[in-house]
Formats: sequence, C-alpha cells, structure tokens
Amino acid sequence: MPNRKRLGDLLQEAGIVTEAKINETIEYKKPNQKLGDALLERGYITERQLIEVLEFQLGIPQVSLYQYPIDEKVLGFVSKEIAQRNHIMPLKIKDGSLIIAMKDPMDYFIIDDLELSTGLSISPVIATKDDILHAINKYYFKEDRGIDLTISEGEDEAPVIRMLDQLLNAAVQLRASDIHIDPHENDVYVRYRIDGRLHTETVIPKQVQNSLVARIKILAELNITQTRLPQDGRIKMMVNTTPVDLRISCLPTVYGEKVVIRILDLNNALMQLSEMNFSKGNHQKYRQLITQPSGLVLLTGPTGSGKTSTLYASINLLNKEHVNIITIEDPVEYQLKGINQVQVNSAVGLTFANGLRSILRQDPNIIMVGEIRDQETAEIAIRASLTGHLVFSTLHTNSAIDTVPRLIDMGVEPYLVVTSLNGVVAQRLVRKICRDCQSKREATEMEKDIFLKNGIEVEHVYFGKGCSSCHQQGYRGRIAVHEVIVMDDTIKSMLLNHTSIKEVKEYMKQQGTSFLIQDGLEKVKDGLTTMEEIMQISISI
Repeated sequence: MPNRKRLGDLLQEAGIVTEAKINETIEYKKPNQKLGDALLERGYITERQLIEVLEFQLGIPQVSLYQYPIDEKVLGFVSKEIAQRNHIMPLKIKDGSLIIAMKDPMDYFIIDDLELSTGLSISPVIATKDDILHAINKYYFKEDRGIDLTISEGEDEAPVIRMLDQLLNAAVQLRASDIHIDPHENDVYVRYRIDGRLHTETVIPKQVQNSLVARIKILAELNITQTRLPQDGRIKMMVNTTPVDLRISCLPTVYGEKVVIRILDLNNALMQLSEMNFSKGNHQKYRQLITQPSGLVLLTGPTGSGKTSTLYASINLLNKEHVNIITIEDPVEYQLKGINQVQVNSAVGLTFANGLRSILRQDPNIIMVGEIRDQETAEIAIRASLTGHLVFSTLHTNSAIDTVPRLIDMGVEPYLVVTSLNGVVAQRLVRKICRDCQSKREATEMEKDIFLKNGIEVEHVYFGKGCSSCHQQGYRGRIAVHEVIVMDDTIKSMLLNHTSIKEVKEYMKQQGTSFLIQDGLEKVKDGLTTMEEIMQISISI
C-alpha cells in the first residue's frame, strides 16, 4: 500500500492547481463531496489530469476497461450495489491479490473494507468513472439476466423490479436523457440516448417484456389492461440518491408496446443563464430581450434542443420578490420556487388557451407559455404581450426568422405578430468534444472555405480521439448553439411590407447578426465541438 497522501497535496506538487483554488473548492464543495469531484465540477482539472497525477505520484497503473479481459468469476467478491456506489470494478485475481479498477484509488476506506470482506489483498488500478460504470452495467447486468430467463407471467415479480431498477440506475449514471424499450420479434432491445445519440445498451428476453412494461405502467399509474392505445404518464422517484422525474410514453407496435422513458435529473435541473453557452454578443442581446417590461420572446428549435432549460434559466434570472411570474406548461418540467406553475389538463378542459385567459386575470408581470401550438394560444399570448406583459414561449421552426411566417400561417394577423415580437432565439444542441482526448488537426480546404464564407479565418480544427473518459466516442456532454434576433424597426417594417425572408436575412447579416452556422463555427474554432456536429445542425452553409 503506497503512502497515504492527500489529493490536494499531489495536485499542488504536480503544479496543476494552486493552493488558493484548492482552498476555495474545499470551502464551497457540497457536504460529503470528494475534492477530486468538486475540482472536476468547477473545471479546474480534467479527469485525464487527475488520473495522470495519481498514476505518476502514487505509482498506480491506469487501465482502459473498454476491451479489458475481465474475469467474470471475481464479480462475486463485490456486490453490484457496492461497485456502483463507490465506482469500483473487480477485474481479476493475480498473484493472490484482487485487482480492482477504482475511480479514486485514494479511497482507503473502501480498500480496507474490501480486504476485510474478501480476505485478499487489494491491488488498485485507476480507470475513469464512465469506463467503470459501463463495465458494471455490462458485466453485472449479464449476471442479473440469468434470473430473468426463469420468469413466467404472474410469477415472482422481484426480478422484474430489480431489472427496471438496474436499467434506471445505469441510465442516470451514464447521463442518458431517454431509455427506449424496443420490442422485436424474438427479444427486446434496451437503448439509451446519451448526448443525443442512441446506443443499444442490452438485449433482454422476450418473455420478460410484458412483466417489465406492466411494472412501468403500475409505477406511472397507467391502465395495465390497455395495450392497444398509446398512453402517457409520469413517475417521480429516487434512483440511488438522485431525485428524477420520469416521463413515460407507451406506444403499441406489432411486437408489443414500445416504451420510452424520458429522464429529468432534478439535481441538475436548474441552470443559470451564464451556463447556457451563449457567446458574449448573443448573451448581451438575449439579456436585453428578457429585461424588457413587455413584449413576446420566442425560443425555437426541434424537440430536445434545450429550449425549456433556456426558458427556465431566463425565468430564474427574473424571479424577484416584486414580480409575479406565472407559467402554463404541458407538462410542468421542473418546479421552481416562488413561481406559480400551471399544468395543462385537456381532459378537464384546461388547455393552453383557457389557462392563459385565466392567468391574465391573476395580475401577472411575466408569463411563460410552454408551447404555442395553435392560433388561439398564439393570439392570446400576443395580446397579453401587447397589454404590458412580458411573455415567453417556444415554437418549432428551423431558424429564428421563420417564426414570423409560422405565426402568420397559424392565422394571426401579421401586424399583431410584428408589433408584439421583441425577439427570437433559435437553439440547437451539439455534442461537446471530450476534454480528455481533445486533439487538433489542420483544417481541410473545404472547411477553411466554409469558415471564410462566414467571415472567420481558421488554420486548425479540433476533434476527440476517443478515450476511456468518453467511452471511445470522442465526445462528452453537449453544448448549445444559438441565433439571437432582436426585432428592430427596420426588420418589423420589412416583414409588414412582405419583404422576402432572404432580403431580411441579408439586412440582418449587414447588422452583424450571428446566425446558427456562425455561432457553431466560432465554437468549432474554440475547440468546443467538431465540424461534423455543426454540419448536421446547419441548413444554410
């Protein structure tokens, strides 16, 4: 066992973090949070730097578990719960020692516990948190599946309960936004959407399908006898120690019901506006839009582009004691302190339009309408914004300026749209290059050409090589790309006089508007994302 040193001292000795930053992190970190995790959260170190310091200073080797030959016989030494809670993974026995991959090889308590419980000496090696979680999910889940094969309808439900807990646990730890349970002819695929991409996580036996779907429906208080019509529900629960809100959607398919579970992690629910990846110019413009006393501010983008997060961050910023903020949403995503939130309920006639009418009688200063879906909601929202209220809402369009024709197509009078609209923000999410394996390469001629067309010069672009931190993907997490349009008098009169959208865009270009593609390219230049990601979101390269 190496000398028991403290992580702060090791990082200081390696010259990675100053004493001031370590002290500041210790002061502000959450209770029971480890120093390494707190430093990672604040962005003072990367996981790769942390591992390299531990490897060099403690002489503990680092492993990648991606294709590591794990001996499944040693799984019995460590229970799945202990492995998940402490981010450890037993690998094999060598020379009488149990080799264990650890996220934190300085966790001497768990090492002592394991030596007592296994009767073996423990030989720690270092692996990244995500690498360990993927391995736990892959190997321990395989162990669990053996039980499930024996289930027949109506027999012991415990294995199905355990299976669902395992799926949810893994999804939360791997930061998945959705779980897809896809029935096929002979088996059922479970796929996780991580950073916007679906990955097949595991395949479960066909005979478990009905019990698993029934279990989900019971938790979501849905009708378990109804299997031929779509159903929607929600579950609020704790997964390990994380409070989550699960949105359940059941859809009948030819091979049985497909279930999609959308996961909202309530710990990370509320972000500040400064964390929304706005560029400096866009941030100033957006602040200017949302601090107006009245008018309509719209966010546009496809489903899952982070519009709701931006809306909540905006409302959180404006949430002061002297302001009455009321929202009407379908569903209420996150509950915010000090804000009156109304849940749409079409079954009893509480639609967006009806709710909005009642809200106007509640003396609000700021109103948020979850989504403008029809002419009636659009008209009431616009009239509210013209009578001294600041109104936020979302709409599905391809770019910010397409919002105006969309509202007019809905049947709203053009002069009402143009006079009420303060501004529009278009938003997309792109995958972020993993900080631990970020590499740069020379830009190709075609890439340089695209940058030049958009008024940016560039020599190098960045990409992720793929490492154990990002499970060989090259990406980890997502960031937002924006287009912020402030409606000035010229744009308003151009739109009222039916000027073509192309000419309006030309005028906006002259005014220095940063379109989605430009904001995206700036983020490529800064090494935050790749050309491939930006090419996928932009329709106007």
